[in-house]
Amino acid sequence: MTQTSQRPLRVLAAMSGGVDSAVAAARAAEAGHDVTGVHLALSANPQSFRTGARGCCTIEDSRDARRAADVIGIPFYVWDLAERFREDVVDDFVAEYEAGRTPNPCLRCNEKIKFAALLDKALALGFDAVCTGHYATVVAAEDGSRELHRASDMAKDQSYVLGVLDEKQLAHAMFPLGDTLTTKDEIRAEAERRGLAVAKKPDSHDICFIADGDTQGFLAQRLGRAEGDIVDESGARLGTHEGAYGFTIGQRKGLRIGHPAPDGKPRYVLDISPVSNTVTVGPAEALDVTALTAIKPRWCGAAPTGPGAYTAQLRAHGGETEVTAEMADGELKVSFATPVRGVAPGQAIVLYDGTRVVGSATIATTVRRTAVTA
Repeated sequence: MTQTSQRPLRVLAAMSGGVDSAVAAARAAEAGHDVTGVHLALSANPQSFRTGARGCCTIEDSRDARRAADVIGIPFYVWDLAERFREDVVDDFVAEYEAGRTPNPCLRCNEKIKFAALLDKALALGFDAVCTGHYATVVAAEDGSRELHRASDMAKDQSYVLGVLDEKQLAHAMFPLGDTLTTKDEIRAEAERRGLAVAKKPDSHDICFIADGDTQGFLAQRLGRAEGDIVDESGARLGTHEGAYGFTIGQRKGLRIGHPAPDGKPRYVLDISPVSNTVTVGPAEALDVTALTAIKPRWCGAAPTGPGAYTAQLRAHGGETEVTAEMADGELKVSFATPVRGVAPGQAIVLYDGTRVVGSATIATTVRRTAVTA
């Protein structure tokens, strides 16, 4: 298996205004590709997104991206995808929380915006590939098909949020940072050597479209406050909340329960019922999940046939766990070799075969070692 061909390509480099995407664009240009930079305007009111250096969607970020493109010596454009972003990412985020699920907006943005809307437009304009600053690797198999693999440096690997890409999208994806063993400090040093002003810009964090980082407040503005009960596993009322959407499975802090558990141990969110607007809490061991079903699978190549042994990742910065998985009745059935905690409907599960990303699916239901009775 070899790296994807390095023949000169017409490349559209998605430039967020951060150091990673700037260095990725510079490397693509240095490799001899015909590179054009593009910044995605994802908000009708950019001031409502994160300010300073914490986001990837602000006016400041657009200017940083333009300055980087000027230094690299490539054409640069700003494309307005605000309406598509609102529909496919922001509205989806709110709807998922309203339904009691826990979405990953970055994964949805990669699927719907950067490698659907952006790639479709790029191909229509005659570009061969879209380049981003993600840490992942695309390799070409002997039959010419493309596979997505983890980055060479596992500490920076971002293949989890790219597990939604199909083979057609991978055929037009370029990740210049994914196959190099360089620390983030070395990436910043490279940016500085190249004269890129973003060399010392802090990384973005949290959710770009929540300006102050207050997810619960953001949801409350859109869904309204709705008082409900916090109960234990027996159904006994322990307290109240202002909206079940403000909680996630496995959450410990912010429960505001007036009295401790009988055993004195912390309690965690075990279940969220949007219909009854009830949040059920209990001990940590009640979070142990032994199996799950997932829907809407997307395969980074051919879909697997029959049951198989894989490793799985359940969150962007989580570790791997051994699983067996198979498709049955249109759903992905997964069993864990060892119980895992904090698994919530709405999250993505990404399957791996070694370093190869097999694909991803959205968690629909879980099986607990200890059933929640409330």
